[in-house]
Amino acid sequence: MTITASTNNAETARYRVTGMDCPSCAAKIEKAARSVGVEDVKVSTATQVMTLRVDDPETRLPEVERAVTGIGYRLDRLDAPSVDAEGDIDDLPEDLSHITPAYKRALWIVVALNVGYGIIEMFGGFLSGSQALKADALDFLGDGLITFLGILAIGWSLVWRARSALIQGLFLGALGVGVLANTVYRVLVQQQPEAELMGLFAVIALVVNVIAVLPLLPHRTGDANVRAVWLFSRNDAIGNAAVVVAAGLVAWTASPWPDLGVAVIIAGLFLQSSWSIIRDARSDLRETSSASARAPA
Repeated sequence: MTITASTNNAETARYRVTGMDCPSCAAKIEKAARSVGVEDVKVSTATQVMTLRVDDPETRLPEVERAVTGIGYRLDRLDAPSVDAEGDIDDLPEDLSHITPAYKRALWIVVALNVGYGIIEMFGGFLSGSQALKADALDFLGDGLITFLGILAIGWSLVWRARSALIQGLFLGALGVGVLANTVYRVLVQQQPEAELMGLFAVIALVVNVIAVLPLLPHRTGDANVRAVWLFSRNDAIGNAAVVVAAGLVAWTASPWPDLGVAVIIAGLFLQSSWSIIRDARSDLRETSSASARAPA
């Protein structure tokens, strides 16, 4: 990678991150970089790019690489950006040797499972009257769309990844607001969901989460993102389990409050993730616009 010198002997480096699926992943990566003494680091959820400034790149960058890959992510160093005919910042190709046709097929299977069951679970939420199921369905849809964007964005420039992520973040945020608003309405006009149907869809969701990981396992050699996929799937499974527990509490207490409580928590976390995507995408777009303005004609 070409590292651009800056003032105060600090230099800027950028990496493409593979295996990052959510804002919590970005926070873990930033924490790993800071653990080796790099304070000025930013990881964009939108474009999956890590930018950091270091005083001693020959020493610091290998330490950062070891720290980040050690927690289950793959790093590919990006060359200095160039400006295309439209004034957009383009990245020179990074190492994509791990993106094989078989691996891309596995990712498409993951997209189909997540988006497909997300739609089914949303229908189940309306059918059973469960807000928690609707919120969990958003999580499925969000996972599927993030993976879908990751497939499409292979080889895209930074600005186009940011634009796509911004559209996706706005769309997912609108869905989240809709579910949260409907949940508030249900608080005012309480309606007990059908606990048995709610629990059935939640158990199936748990099974689908496990199945979604299986296609990626044959590709674990040479690609560090499987650990991240497992961690992400584990978090999803916790959400599924929470819906199952809520279904049991609804049946036990004959009250809709457990369902509404879990719905608010899941929808809130989902909206936080959507906002992080929108924030990072806007930040990336601002940075590429500034770089384009500074570039010579």
